[in-house]
Amino acid sequence: MAAAPKPEEISHPPMDQLQGLEYCIDSNPSWGEAIALGFQHYILALGTAVMIPSFLVPLMGGNDDDKVRVVQTLLFVGGINTLLQTLFGTRLPTVIGGSWAFMVPIISIIHDSSLERITDPHVRFLNTMRAIQGALIVASSVQIILGYSQLWAICSRFFSPLGMVPVISLVGFGLLDRGFPVVGRCVEIGIPMFILFVAFSQYLKHFQTKQIPVLERFALLISVTVIWAYAHLLTASGAYKHRPELTQRNCRTDKANLISSAPWIKIPYPLQWGAPTFDAGHAFGMMSAVLVSLIESTGAYKAASRLASATPPPAHVLSRGIGWQGIGILLDGLFGTGTGSTVSVENIGLLGSTRVGSRRVIQISAGFMIFFSILGKFGALFASIPFTIFAAIYCVMFGLVASVGLSFLQFTNMNSMRNLFITGVSLFLGLSIPEYFREYTSASLHGPAHTRAGWFNDFLNTIFMSSPTIALIVAVFLDNTLDYKDSARDRGMPWWVKFRTFKGDSRNEEFYTLPFNLNRFFPPS
Repeated sequence: MAAAPKPEEISHPPMDQLQGLEYCIDSNPSWGEAIALGFQHYILALGTAVMIPSFLVPLMGGNDDDKVRVVQTLLFVGGINTLLQTLFGTRLPTVIGGSWAFMVPIISIIHDSSLERITDPHVRFLNTMRAIQGALIVASSVQIILGYSQLWAICSRFFSPLGMVPVISLVGFGLLDRGFPVVGRCVEIGIPMFILFVAFSQYLKHFQTKQIPVLERFALLISVTVIWAYAHLLTASGAYKHRPELTQRNCRTDKANLISSAPWIKIPYPLQWGAPTFDAGHAFGMMSAVLVSLIESTGAYKAASRLASATPPPAHVLSRGIGWQGIGILLDGLFGTGTGSTVSVENIGLLGSTRVGSRRVIQISAGFMIFFSILGKFGALFASIPFTIFAAIYCVMFGLVASVGLSFLQFTNMNSMRNLFITGVSLFLGLSIPEYFREYTSASLHGPAHTRAGWFNDFLNTIFMSSPTIALIVAVFLDNTLDYKDSARDRGMPWWVKFRTFKGDSRNEEFYTLPFNLNRFFPPS
């Protein structure tokens, strides 16, 4: 008779840091490899940077030239924000990119009656852009104040591993309409892309050249190149000649009109569209998006710390990162990127699929973002990759980030009815409420909150369209009100508590100390 298995052979002890990464936050691959990995992060960040302006600029009355300038500005400011965040913010390997959370207030600015009256499309575009800039500049103060005053650090005392599970997992799962629904618009490109990427990054990951698992590490670059070439062949061979306009837009490689419109060299500068205009209603509406961005980023930073094999960021580091992110939104407003910024979720997923969580790689990718946004034609070449290709990668990346959120359950007691209730209800509502708001909006062309006060509508519709925000409201409320006195251990608090303060764990210094000896001036709490 075989001996009964020992308990440690059955269960897996919880681990402070994720194992199995090749490079963690402060270990760096060789320069050549780091540059190639940085370029790969840049390519992935292009998806959102091109999609948002492609959606917004035509609504604002802009043409292809305007669209290219907005894409370049978004990338340029994204590069600057990524550098600021990795140097002085949380110092986690996170790319800062454009955010979809700002869509509701931005679209309501676009449909403002005073702007819709303008007949000349270009003048309307410029005036709308300035109104968005003004709203972003005012609203950015929310994150700047909450971050630098350490108020967010105080709020985060109420977050337990249990309360963070729904928030982090919905940072990934909440983006489900950016995944397969977009792949489905051009299945013949999207599905081969998904299969190829999974094959290279997972099944062929042991294939090595010079001790480097090339296919795993550069799965994204290789599969994008192959499928892009294949999509180009389909386009050139006339496969889409007589197909509907929508299919052509999603499948063809020559429909973006970016390369022809892009200047060779153009440096984005502050106030390039003219002086921002300020309107209290617009600014209030935008503040809700800034709050949503704050909550989504909090979840994203916790996921990034896990995939960079670091310990969870201490409260004041998280707060410092949010402060810098507020400055990022201020820069968005000054330069006129057309939207606010937040942590790029897909790039966090890429840390996991390449198993490289190095900070230097992300700083190099920020360099690429700045460089290619100035050299317009080259940047536009990469930016004309069909969206379907990105959506196929998102199916993997968003899923990976979501599962990192679920992995925080290892620090909690999942045999407790209370914990099952909190996790289940907040996950379900976090998916279900935004779905209702989205369906309602697409049916009646306005959100469920439809009063005379536009800013109030924007506020409610923005908050309730964000899955992580609802998850945070529900989970943190339930977690701190349901017999919480006796359940500290069930919630995972004893594990979390040592990472709360900078001095609580010796590893914090290694991961989160500011560069250039700045900690002398800003001593950590």
